[in-house]
Amino acid sequence: MNIIEINERTHALIRQLLIVWEESVRETHLFLSDAEIENIKKYVPEALNRVAHLIVANDERGYPVAFMGIENEVLEMLFITPKRRGKGLGKDLLSLGIEKYGVKQLTVNEQNPLAKGFYEHIGFKIFNRTDTDEQGNPYPLLYMRLEG
Repeated sequence: MNIIEINERTHALIRQLLIVWEESVRETHLFLSDAEIENIKKYVPEALNRVAHLIVANDERGYPVAFMGIENEVLEMLFITPKRRGKGLGKDLLSLGIEKYGVKQLTVNEQNPLAKGFYEHIGFKIFNRTDTDEQGNPYPLLYMRLEG
């Protein structure tokens, strides 16, 4: 596994990361309909191009299997292809984010209990909750801060 920060965000890379994103979302965001996933998907390339630090984990063949985005000590995104979940990759990425990029906060969908539990296991605690997501949709968000 090779974990690197991406400086040059090519169209090909963004397409590959979009596949990782969609596979991950379809596995973990069961509360979203297909139409909602397709709608959100339109905005993912912009977010990938805009985030300050884009860190990608590539498999042995050089294909992306996970990525995270960090902005101002906030974990903005962390997505792992389903085949690689539960094998320590998320912990490796988040540990790098904490150590190298100073990650102290993140937001997670309340309806994604596995992600919430993962972040709590790492040491994040909920400090705020909203009834809707940032677009006003009925998906509660949990704001978490690293404690300790």
